[in-house]
Amino acid sequence: MNTEITKTLEFVPAELIKKKRNGHEHTNDELQFIVEQFVNGGLPDYQMSAWLMAVYFQGMTSPESSKLTELMMNSGRVLDFSYLPSTAVDKHSTGGVGDKTSMILAPLVAAAGVPVPMIAGRGLGHTGGTLDKLEAIPGFRVGLTLDEFKKQIENLGVAIIGQTKEICPADKQMYALRDVTGTIESLPLICASIMSKKLAEGIGGLVLDVKYGTGAFMKTLEDAKLLADKLMAIGTNHKKRVATIISNMDQPLGRFIGNSLEIGECVSILNGQSFLGKNPEDFHDTRELTLDLAGHMIWLGGKAASFEQGLKMAQDTLSSGAAWEMFQRLCKEQGGDLKKMQIPNDQYQIKANEDGFITAYDTEKIGLTSLELGAGRMRASDQVDHTAGIEIHKKLGDPIRKGETLFTLYGKDIENRLKIEKAEIALRGATNISLQNNVVPALIAQRKVN
Repeated sequence: MNTEITKTLEFVPAELIKKKRNGHEHTNDELQFIVEQFVNGGLPDYQMSAWLMAVYFQGMTSPESSKLTELMMNSGRVLDFSYLPSTAVDKHSTGGVGDKTSMILAPLVAAAGVPVPMIAGRGLGHTGGTLDKLEAIPGFRVGLTLDEFKKQIENLGVAIIGQTKEICPADKQMYALRDVTGTIESLPLICASIMSKKLAEGIGGLVLDVKYGTGAFMKTLEDAKLLADKLMAIGTNHKKRVATIISNMDQPLGRFIGNSLEIGECVSILNGQSFLGKNPEDFHDTRELTLDLAGHMIWLGGKAASFEQGLKMAQDTLSSGAAWEMFQRLCKEQGGDLKKMQIPNDQYQIKANEDGFITAYDTEKIGLTSLELGAGRMRASDQVDHTAGIEIHKKLGDPIRKGETLFTLYGKDIENRLKIEKAEIALRGATNISLQNNVVPALIAQRKVN
């Protein structure tokens, strides 16, 4: 039989769907056919959806995941920063409530001499997004072109933008289908989506903050470790240095949830000044996680001989004011005016009805409540209220007395009694107060470097 005819028969989409449905491994050519045909319009959505569902149930081998990542990465433009004096490094978080480390991390690491080309995302489900937070700073442009992005990395050492049409179009199209076909939670597809975008940035190193707990997509430590190992394997296969930090999300990170509130917390950590009555010391968990991630980034970027040395450099860069200066330069370079940022005034306090200790939070429910208040989008068409959000007054293990404030709600719509009553019911239901205290889990459960 003619070789061309044989190859055509091998790549009948229905046969490839059945092959994966039956648990068999694809060849590199088969995966290339699937991705390229889908991006070019030759593979209809209904067949791609069937293939995604087959992957969801049958999974992928490590070589398949690495090849899929490569194909998705190469479906668009791939940047190259290898000519810079230091290795470019980025960070990715799997998402959490109050997770605001990127706003401190990127300028801090850049101030330490490591280039940080960061392509960030918007809020997903109950978790906030870096782009939405930065847009709370009036004028801040997250929509730089890739050429502007590249130039800013060369001149300043740091830039934070959203995914452009040129970066991983295959991922964007596949994600849209996954979102409506119940295949979001597929580990191989999650890994390929994350790593394809990060590798397309032209980085030499990547630090991954993989979260677990009630406010994370991975609810257990075991699931988080599995995801971290799979992400690291893809990085290793693509000859990239990768560090994974597994962090706990059984409570919101820091004290504030909501876009301008979280920027305020970050600025407080950067410049050492108070924000809405809270001192930088009140944000110790945000600071601890950020410095840990920064230490790894500085190490992978070649500016430190070890994580410990990188951590010390990160601490010194923060305390010296260099990170705060770099953050101000980043804002100015991308058009942001910190002086014009709206600080929430309208507020409503929720007080404790009993004495005891804070023993548990349903962090996902707290994140969803912040969306209901306007801090994020329940639907894609929703407008974000950048001043909306929640202040967490007590952390896990803290004692509380009846009448003390548990939460403060912020936002323009704070006079909407129905919305506030609904939020109060949800937040009380998300909080467990007991007379017997529990052991509070460590913020960082595991560190690993390839």
